Amino acid sequence: MGIAEALAGQRVYLDTNIFIYAIEGVPPYADAMRELFAAIDAGRVEAATSELTLAEVLVKPLITGDAELQEVYQEVLREGGPLHVAPVSRAVLLGAAGLRARIDTLRLPDAIHMATAQLCGCGAFLTNDQSLRGPTNVRVLLCSHLAGS
Repeated sequence: MGIAEALAGQRVYLDTNIFIYAIEGVPPYADAMRELFAAIDAGRVEAATSELTLAEVLVKPLITGDAELQEVYQEVLREGGPLHVAPVSRAVLLGAAGLRARIDTLRLPDAIHMATAQLCGCGAFLTNDQSLRGPTNVRVLLCSHLAGS
């Protein structure tokens, strides 16, 4: 079973590393993540992320001066596409503060991502951060497990 089939029927939140794997072709996850994005584009998987993801993925291309990669990330993470890109709103920040108060190992960027996942109604959070812990109503899924690596 491919990653798209494993995630079908649920709303999934995509962490920043998922975009990097797919767009920059990072092995061994690139093919599985590209399959996932094709399923999102086709409407077979419903997915969301935060505008914070854009700030995180742009750092390396800005450092290296890779304007083409910057444009690709901005296009993929635009509003109005098949991927829901949620703003970093006051509700998100309040949710992130609450999560950090309950989960002392949660860093602020991860808390913002988790709060966004909750507010977007995501039951799953796809990442490859093995140390990430979230609230009980959002299941953390590792792409290394789903991609068969």
